[in-house]
Amino acid sequence: MASRSPTYRLLAGLLVTLLAVGVYSGYTIAQLRSLQRLQTGTIDRNRLDSLLLLRIQNSLNSLALAMRDMLDTDVADSQRYPLTAWQPQFRRIRTDLEDALAREENVAAAERDTGQRRYLADSFRQFWDSLDRVFEIAAGGKADEARVQIRNSLQARQAALNADVARLLVANNASERTAALRTQELYAGVERNVYVFLAAMLVVIVTTSLYLVQYVRRLFTQVADLSEQRRELAQQLITSQESTFRSISRELHDEFGQILTAIGAILQRADRRARREGVPATEDLREVRQIVQSTLEKVRSLSQALHPSVLDEAGLESALAAYIPSFEQRTGVSVAYEKTGSDRGLDKEVSIHLYRVVQEALNNVVRHSRSTRAAVRLRFDAATLIVEIEDEGIGYPATASRGLGLVSMRERTDLVSGTIEFLQGKAGGALVRATAPYHPTETHAGD
Repeated sequence: MASRSPTYRLLAGLLVTLLAVGVYSGYTIAQLRSLQRLQTGTIDRNRLDSLLLLRIQNSLNSLALAMRDMLDTDVADSQRYPLTAWQPQFRRIRTDLEDALAREENVAAAERDTGQRRYLADSFRQFWDSLDRVFEIAAGGKADEARVQIRNSLQARQAALNADVARLLVANNASERTAALRTQELYAGVERNVYVFLAAMLVVIVTTSLYLVQYVRRLFTQVADLSEQRRELAQQLITSQESTFRSISRELHDEFGQILTAIGAILQRADRRARREGVPATEDLREVRQIVQSTLEKVRSLSQALHPSVLDEAGLESALAAYIPSFEQRTGVSVAYEKTGSDRGLDKEVSIHLYRVVQEALNNVVRHSRSTRAAVRLRFDAATLIVEIEDEGIGYPATASRGLGLVSMRERTDLVSGTIEFLQGKAGGALVRATAPYHPTETHAGD
C-alpha cells in the first residue's frame, strides 16, 4: 500500500505555525505598545512633572529666603531696606512660579484630580493676595504691621505650599517606581514569551524534521526495494535469456547438426557408391549435398552466435578471438583486437556478460557509427578486467541514452557488480569502457 503524501500535513503544520507566529506577534506588539504608552504616558510625564515641581519648590524656597531677609532683626532699622523695595524681586519670583505652575498643571492633568488642582491654585492665589496686602500695608507706612503679617501669615502659607509640593514630589516618585516595576514586568513577560515562542518553534521544527526524515527514509527504502526488485528481475530475464540461447544453441548443434551431418554423409556415400558401380551421380544429389552443407554451416554459425561453446571451454579471450574475424567477414568493419595481461580465472558469468557487451557495442558500430574501423581492447588488471570498444565514427546520437542496447549493457555490467562508461574516443567516435571484477559472487556477498 503506497504511503500518503505529506503535503497536506506539511501545509497544515505551516498554517498552524503561521497562526502561532501571528498570534504571538500580535500579543508581543500589544505588550510593546502598552510599554510604550506606560513609558511616554507615565514615566516621562512623571519625570517632567517632578522637574517642574522642583522648579516650583526652588521658587518657594526663594520666597522663604526673601521673607527671612525682610524680617532680619540683626540689622538696624536705619539700615534695613524698605519693604516695598522687595516688591520687584517678589514679582519676578511670582512670574516664574505662575509659569511653572501652568506648565505643571498641563503635565499632571491626567494624574491629578480636579480637587487637588483647585486646592493648589487656591493656595497660591491666597498667598499672592496676602503678599499684596502686606505690600499695601508697607506702602502705607506701617512696616512693623506688615512684618507681623509676613511672620504670622505669609511664612505659614509658604511652608504649607512647600509641604504640598513636597507631597506631590513624593507621589510622583512613588508613581515612577510603580511604572518602573510595571515596565520590568512587561519586559519580563516579553522575554518569557520569546523563550516560549522559541521553544515552541524548536519543537515544531524538530517534529517536522523528524517527520520528513522518517518519510524520506521510507521513500528511500521503497526506492531501494524497487531497485533491488528491478535488479533481480533483470538478472532473471538475462539469465533466462542466456539459458534459452544456450539450450537453443545446444539443440541446433546436437540435433539439427547431427541430422544434417547424417544426411550429408548418406549423400556422400551414395555418391561414392554410384561412382564405384559406374553410375554417375546425378546433379540433384550434388545440389542436395551443397544445400545440406550450407545449412550445416548456417546452423553452426547460428549456434555460435546464440552461445559460443568456446566461451565455456576456453574463456572470454578465445571467444572474442574467434568472434571478431567472423564479425569482420560478415560486416566489413575492420576490428583491431588487443589484449594486455593474462586471464586470472575469470568467472563464467562475467565472461558471458562482457562477451555480450562487446557484441552489442560492435553491433552499434555497424548500425550507428558510420565507421569502417573499430578496436577491441582487453586489459587484465590485478582485481578487475577492463574491456574497451572504440570506433572512429560520429559518436553517440542524441537518443543514445534511451537505446535498448545501452540499457542492456548497463544491466549486464551491473549484474556482475561492474561499471560501464560511454565516452568519446580519441578520434571523436564512441568509446565503451566496461569494468568488472573477476568473481562477482564475492562482490555481491559484500553488499
